[in-house]
Amino acid sequence: MDLDLDTVRTFVAAADAGQFQEAAAELAVTQQAVSKRIAALERNLGVRLFTRTARGAELTIDGQAFLPHARELLRVAERAVTSVRTGRRPLRVDVIASRGAATGLMRGFHRVYPDIELDVVMLFDIDTAVAAIRSGAIDASFRAVAMPGRPLPEDIESVRVLDEPLQLLTGPAHALAGARSVTVAQLAGHRIWMPGVVPGTEWAAYYDDLVAEFGLTIEATGPNFGSDALLDTVADTPALATFMGEQMRLVWPAGHGLRRIPLTDPTPVYPHSLLWHRDNPHPALATLRAHLAAAAAGLDAAGTWTPNWVTPR
Repeated sequence: MDLDLDTVRTFVAAADAGQFQEAAAELAVTQQAVSKRIAALERNLGVRLFTRTARGAELTIDGQAFLPHARELLRVAERAVTSVRTGRRPLRVDVIASRGAATGLMRGFHRVYPDIELDVVMLFDIDTAVAAIRSGAIDASFRAVAMPGRPLPEDIESVRVLDEPLQLLTGPAHALAGARSVTVAQLAGHRIWMPGVVPGTEWAAYYDDLVAEFGLTIEATGPNFGSDALLDTVADTPALATFMGEQMRLVWPAGHGLRRIPLTDPTPVYPHSLLWHRDNPHPALATLRAHLAAAAAGLDAAGTWTPNWVTPR
């Protein structure tokens, strides 16, 4: 059985008004249209819903039984429409990982705009993120763009929002552990271990260029057991160090004695960009873009390095 929502809405309006004429005025249709809709609903249900009286129209016993269900049908329909209506659903943003700089940017946005509902998701690779933006599954994604030979589709917009300085992370027994800062040239010959660098990702393209530019050695061997296992290994292995972003939020046991050391001459910075579909009308997306633009500072600053394929500001 198919129930037409306009017909159900007409029934509820007539039940509330007690008169077809008043229901017609409320719905901005003719009284004849109301009568036809009610008659069609009665034929569909196989029962009489109203009894005509001198005072108007009164619900039959069947009409009284159907009324609460009719109201619920309309409520469900309204919730369904609201869930996808522009500006009424949460803004859905991909931040790649929970501890990275993009998550910090979104937390800052939420502090400034606590009334904007957010859904935060974590998608691994840029192809998945771009596909999700184009399908409407997400509204935006933080990425480093564009990788060599893989330009963004024409309907995807991007803007650089943060240049995040890299730091060297060492254990307490590493040869550079006591340094207040380290030049990139000083890292030549040292083993940098980054098991999370997966070929084909934008961060792999970034570190490939970093290695080629400065003659460094980055090892991505072994399974990636996550940041906690990485910290344990670096803390216990004097010959290993790793790179991480300045805004990466990590907590480690006091006994690890890990050091986060700034890199200089030049400072490699990881470029974070926001990606979105050019036809996305969600008003909160415009608010997010304006917020990030206002907060962006020091992009392409003197003394920093990024690969030449990175989208300029």
